[in-house]
Amino acid sequence: MLKSTLRLSSSLVVLALFSPAFASDAFDQRIARIENGLLPRVAIQGQSIPALKIADRMATLKVPGVSIAVFNNGAIEWARAYGVAEAGSERKVTTETLFQAASISKPVAAMAALRLVEQGKLSLDQPVNNYLGPWKLPKGAQTKDHPVTLRNLLNHSAGTTVSGFRGYAAGEPVPTLTELLDGKKPANSDAVRVAKKPDSEWNYSGGGISIAQLMMSTASGQPFATLMQDTVLTPLDMKHSTFAQPLPPALHASAASGHDDAGAPLKGKWHSYPEQAAAGLWTTPTDLALFAIELHKASKGKSDKVLSPAMAKTMLTRLKGDYGLGIGVETPEGRPAFNHGGTNVGFQAMLIAFNDNGQGAVVMSNGDNGQVLNSDILRAISAQYGWTDFRVTYKKLAVVSPQVAASYAGTYDVRGTPIVVTQEGERLFIKAAPLGPDRHELLAETASTYFTLTDRAEFAFEKAKHGKFDLVIKAGDTYRGKRKP
Repeated sequence: MLKSTLRLSSSLVVLALFSPAFASDAFDQRIARIENGLLPRVAIQGQSIPALKIADRMATLKVPGVSIAVFNNGAIEWARAYGVAEAGSERKVTTETLFQAASISKPVAAMAALRLVEQGKLSLDQPVNNYLGPWKLPKGAQTKDHPVTLRNLLNHSAGTTVSGFRGYAAGEPVPTLTELLDGKKPANSDAVRVAKKPDSEWNYSGGGISIAQLMMSTASGQPFATLMQDTVLTPLDMKHSTFAQPLPPALHASAASGHDDAGAPLKGKWHSYPEQAAAGLWTTPTDLALFAIELHKASKGKSDKVLSPAMAKTMLTRLKGDYGLGIGVETPEGRPAFNHGGTNVGFQAMLIAFNDNGQGAVVMSNGDNGQVLNSDILRAISAQYGWTDFRVTYKKLAVVSPQVAASYAGTYDVRGTPIVVTQEGERLFIKAAPLGPDRHELLAETASTYFTLTDRAEFAFEKAKHGKFDLVIKAGDTYRGKRKP
């Protein structure tokens, strides 16, 4: 017995000596598999998936830089950065390089709004006009029995207009928040109004979040960026984050430049967003991971740095549109998760978190084509960590005759954008500005429905009354294109 115990003790000592190195090696190997094994959205059943490297995908998609943070069991596990902050420069992206979070600003802002609710400065269910100061939201479709509320605004069920914003390029005049809400010059977006009965349906509205921004500043008596710093960013140690717009000059050297779909830097490097709550956060994946970790812990009753556990659960409660308060909420294969994506001119960002075990990741890139890159990276992370979301979809190919393919070829007008479909034998190709400068092969799933390996959109050809075909595109929303003569 003594000898067995000694042998066991000796083994434990040896294991203790070598486990850290072994764990580190295994850890590095996992990251290397992700870096060298990006996964496409769609693969052909029966065909092997090609090995895609981050550097190669960045070059193909013309995205100069990308930054990643992965968290596991409620703690940041690793963070890496790749590429350059601006095309043509030698300034490397680091894990501390600032990117525009775009619409991931919304859940961070929502956390602050809910903090104000807990402090008694705002109400989730009282009419918003009680908290807006001199500016008031015009009646529109709201009534005394169905007023717009903060809960509606944060859930995108207030019936408000204006989905998103394109920001203001360098040198352009920037409107005040109330000018923006009224659509008055120099605002480049329409007035935010109530077009549908509040709480009747889900309709994504950055305009509604801008109303919430005005509520928050009015109720707190603080400029919005200061409020966010005091309420969320500092308590969560998000030390590389700011809602200041435009970005202060002192932070310019730390920020990535945005790039168009051809990989060229934006004029003036980036756009400014007075719609701070909807799109104005500058941050890093590591800081956004800290936000996600706190929201997870608070919802489990393990932290209350900003929100009480009860309010964190309220934020993550699904209402309309698979959306909670400021954040997407879903249950892929039964696992509770929360998520948000972000698209600003020249920037793309994605956040996914599983609320049962504190796993998740944030990916941010500085190019208009970054959404595809970010998704490829998240699928590779998903494969390595065993997630149930961000999986490759396998599809079978249908055989389509050259005659049928020829009937689909032509130019289609989709909301003023020309979509060109060309034929080469049995193969079809599509070229359209929203898909980038290159053409993409359309792969047949059935005789009339197609997909590409490079974009999430699905394409269908439907026979019209004139005997030719319309092109129906499903990419979140559905768009119908008429065949040009």
